[in-house]
Amino acid sequence: MFLYNLTLQPPTAINVAVVGHFSGTKQQEIVVSKITRLELLRADPNTGKMQILLTHDVFGIIRSLTPFRLTGGSKDYIIVGSDSGRIVILEYNPAKNKFDKVHQETFGKSGCRRIVPGQYLAVDPKGRSVLIGAVEKQKLVYILNRDSAANLTISSPLEAHKSHTLVHHCIGLDVGYENPVFACLEVDYSEADLDPSGEAFNSTEKMLTYYELDLGLNHVVRKWSDPVDARANLLFPVPGGNDGPSGVLVCTENFISYKHQRVEELRVPIPRRRNPLEDKSRGLIIVAGVMHKMKGVFFFLLQSEEGDIYKVTLDYDEDKVNAIKIKYFDTVPVASSLCILRAGFLFVAAEFGNHRLYSFTSLGDDNDEPEWSSDDFPNTGRDMSAVYFSPRELQNLERADELESLNPLIDAKVLNLTDDDTPQLYALCGRGAGSSFRILRHGLEVSEMAVSELPGNPNAVWTTKLKADDQFDAYIIVSFVNATLVLSIGETVEEVTDTGFLSTTPTLDVHQLGDDALLQIYPQGIRHIRADRRVNEWKTPGNRAIVKAATNKRQVVIALTGGELVYFELDNQGQLNEYQDRKEMGSNVSCLSIGEVPEGRQRSRFLAVGCDDHTVRTLSLDLENTLELLSTQALTGPPQSLSIIEMMDIGTDASHGTLYLNIGLQNGVLLRTVLDTVTGQLTDTRQRFLGARPVKLFQVTIQGSPAVLALSSRPWLSYTFQSRLHLTPLSYDSLEYGSNFTSPQVPEGIVAISSNTLRIFAIEKLGTVFNQASIPLKYTPRHFILHPLSRNFVILETEHNTFSPSEKKKALEAKIQQGHAFDPAMVDLPPETFGLPKSEAGKWASCIRVLNPFKGQTASLIELEENEAAFSIATVNFHNQNNELFLVVGTAKDANLAPRTCSSGFLHLYRFLDEGNSLELVHKTQCDDIPIALLGFQGRLLAGVGKALRIYDFGKRKLLRKCESKSIPNCVVDLHTQGNRIIISDMQESVHYASYRQHDNRIIIFADDTTQRWITTTTMVDYDTTAGGDKFGNFFIDRLPSETSEEVDEDPTGNKIMYEKGYLMGAPHKVAMIAHYHVGDLISSLHRTTLVAGGREILVYTGLMGSIGVFVPFITREDVEFFQTLEMHMRNEAPPLAGRDHLQYRSFYTPVKSVVDGDLCEQYNLLPIEKKRMIAEELDRTPAEIQKKIEDMRVMAAF
Repeated sequence: MFLYNLTLQPPTAINVAVVGHFSGTKQQEIVVSKITRLELLRADPNTGKMQILLTHDVFGIIRSLTPFRLTGGSKDYIIVGSDSGRIVILEYNPAKNKFDKVHQETFGKSGCRRIVPGQYLAVDPKGRSVLIGAVEKQKLVYILNRDSAANLTISSPLEAHKSHTLVHHCIGLDVGYENPVFACLEVDYSEADLDPSGEAFNSTEKMLTYYELDLGLNHVVRKWSDPVDARANLLFPVPGGNDGPSGVLVCTENFISYKHQRVEELRVPIPRRRNPLEDKSRGLIIVAGVMHKMKGVFFFLLQSEEGDIYKVTLDYDEDKVNAIKIKYFDTVPVASSLCILRAGFLFVAAEFGNHRLYSFTSLGDDNDEPEWSSDDFPNTGRDMSAVYFSPRELQNLERADELESLNPLIDAKVLNLTDDDTPQLYALCGRGAGSSFRILRHGLEVSEMAVSELPGNPNAVWTTKLKADDQFDAYIIVSFVNATLVLSIGETVEEVTDTGFLSTTPTLDVHQLGDDALLQIYPQGIRHIRADRRVNEWKTPGNRAIVKAATNKRQVVIALTGGELVYFELDNQGQLNEYQDRKEMGSNVSCLSIGEVPEGRQRSRFLAVGCDDHTVRTLSLDLENTLELLSTQALTGPPQSLSIIEMMDIGTDASHGTLYLNIGLQNGVLLRTVLDTVTGQLTDTRQRFLGARPVKLFQVTIQGSPAVLALSSRPWLSYTFQSRLHLTPLSYDSLEYGSNFTSPQVPEGIVAISSNTLRIFAIEKLGTVFNQASIPLKYTPRHFILHPLSRNFVILETEHNTFSPSEKKKALEAKIQQGHAFDPAMVDLPPETFGLPKSEAGKWASCIRVLNPFKGQTASLIELEENEAAFSIATVNFHNQNNELFLVVGTAKDANLAPRTCSSGFLHLYRFLDEGNSLELVHKTQCDDIPIALLGFQGRLLAGVGKALRIYDFGKRKLLRKCESKSIPNCVVDLHTQGNRIIISDMQESVHYASYRQHDNRIIIFADDTTQRWITTTTMVDYDTTAGGDKFGNFFIDRLPSETSEEVDEDPTGNKIMYEKGYLMGAPHKVAMIAHYHVGDLISSLHRTTLVAGGREILVYTGLMGSIGVFVPFITREDVEFFQTLEMHMRNEAPPLAGRDHLQYRSFYTPVKSVVDGDLCEQYNLLPIEKKRMIAEELDRTPAEIQKKIEDMRVMAAF
């Protein structure tokens, strides 16, 4: 078995975000690391919308990022610290929209190792040097400079190592133009290592250390070291030189201090929320922050682990700091990085959930929020008195935009509940009160602007401007079977009658002609409406009618009944002239298309004609050979519509776009063919099945670029995004006709008709594969299951360290009895903003929710009491209850995570009532451990309770234990079954194959894996084969040898496998690993399914960080060899951006086996044309053939 891996959606988690002038203009951009990808974002200063400019897979783990600007420069570089053992400096190239690698310096081994630098990056603010540090021991400093050609140069590394030292954080200190200084938080463990009594460990100090780079002597020295609190975790540099006093802010549990060489330490406590339920012994730490400089002033925004942002300012004279001041600013989701943009935005790269862009409404100086100063706390000991603030809704910030993120994606199912062409993905996402149930559909999100009913069912719609240089459209023209309606576009859309359009006939086409004229084509003729309302008419000869028409600004072609073409062209006086000869096509014309007039030209050179003899022909419109046949293409069905369009595509040789002929067939297939701009020949045809209805094509404009709207049983859009061509469905109703639409209210939209309604909508988020509907949840979701009859989902939500509603009520009553007075508003803060109130470890809140995914409503909700937490769920048809469907939920009371213990486990049995909308508890069955895996098995319940595997049957008072096996080494986490075979996944020891023997009621394990794996999810590919993922981001497929499988199934007594001798301290037989691949994300769910209508069966996986991907099985050996060879060439010709070796990355823990990386193969499209040709020659193909093969692998199986 050979597989082809493709990413449908890259990870959405952001671990680092940095801001800078990366394109060299005045506008700032944000570069974010999505673990394995680099993305460049831009915030529009006018609309506040985030736009993704570029995304690039680095095939490695990005651990740190920092912007870097040489002294006096205007452009920022990006320095990347990754798992490659190399420091990489990148530059963004706005002309080609790509990252260029400027420098790559190797310093150590690859992988995320403790003593190999890459974890920390710190730059000198004046752009002279960079420090790259490891978690332990190693720190390297590189000096950066310019050469005579103004190119960036990098020195050899200077060592600043210190053995037996753990580093907690590193920053570059702002010292103006003195020697660069770096500050580190360090712990020396050399004495603690040698002391067996443990006393030295308790007395170990954490130190703030300054390292100075002496530019004259070219080496690094330890300049100063001072002890700080043992719980210090973050450093922030204070501006120095002419901008401030220099020094560092040290963030520690419960307080922030200012430290600098030869300066007295100042401390201020971190304000805590005023909450009667707070645990006073629980510390509060700063997790993220940002410093912002403005003219003459600077301030810090620091965020606590609860999401509260504090504004920190320094009161200083010259170089002396007098006081630190802190005040509450606002509350936003907990961030992994905060970025302030000069345009007045704060970007919050959220740790979990959607990332947000906020605009500043004020800087929090003039509100009545209390402010605390270090002057009020002269005692710098640990026992500083706590200070409190009252949290509130946003006051200084306003949400401007949101980037959707699925991180963490905990569980998912691929189901087609709406009976669409493609299935939907239902996912559990998020953490705590910010959790959500997401419904992901393949398609672009559509923003609907207006819907209005029309008198009858129209058959076509157009918009037109009055003059060529008008910014907005003036009219919407709607054609009916026997009439035409003209609507004017203004503040409102209303009918007008004095436009010169003929309203008593249906219309075939409308276009703005020349500079200021309009054109209406109807079955009996052509109306040319001049700017002064004079009308020139051309009537059809005899009783013939116009059946099809195609127009642009200067040319008109009509097809008469019988297949005759008539061609008109606009002269310089604005008169429409008929070409003297007419062209007989010899067959009925079913569609026509002319391209737009290229800039600086008089006419478009080509006309495409589709005839009902299953052909498309291109004709010349040049003066020398007008209407002469250039090429013919045979089709698999009659053509329905055509569109000649020039699109900017990276796959082309020239800097200008490629001319494409799109052909929509009546059988629902869309063909895209390249039209040669010189000869008119048709080459490189790609095809895609869009739906059951004939495909109609319309040219529209999306984000300033030409695009094609293709309407079949659902609407599709063909567009370019980041220089690549995409064909994606719209998540919208089925449409019949469409046209471009621009107005002051809708600068870029589409007007379309659907049955008897006129709709105006816009498409804003390009490049996305899925659009999402989100339903909020109460606690962190764990698992969910579908009730097949009602199509409702039952979701388990469980939260650790929080109060359940009843516990919260008891705690508040206890406080009232103790005489505490408190503000009720502080208790009932909205949890989606401020989070759930924290409780001590070992306390759980949990609920079972029945959710209707179509209405997005909760049908019923059951809260679990007595500190019970739900961990597993299954539906079971019990044979002894007439196959009635029951719900079984596995819970644990007083559960402890490490070590994994509980006071008792329970199996709750629920009956579905009210057609699956509510649940009724039948009974609870106590068990001795946490039931983590449940499965319906032959009319009974199969349960993994700790390391025991049991079969339970229905009883009146509780579930009855019928069978048990204790042969699992650690803990059962997943179960699958087919016939009598059971696939058991152990938490640490991979998969086990077991057989259930009915005649003596025993479960016997007969095969296991030789490799220990920490399993996260598995699925059965077939009777003998299991695919799974482990917690280190590996995907694997294990297969039981067919001889063993047959031997076990054909053993009538079962005694043979029962008495077989174990092998390698395990089961008697071993499974063979037939595929292995490092995905780079912890796989949270795996499904065997099909994603496209008529496509092949594939494995779909979801990753914890929000990634969604597929493994597509190869069908022929020829394809395997082709893609393996292409992958080999790509590894050599396009090495990963962050310096990681691709083969090593995909073999992170075990050598990659039988899987080809489709994401790397797809980067073939991004290569320069010379490299493309070179690889194509090696493969004995043309570049177009390779691109077609790569595209086919994706569209035939996924999207």
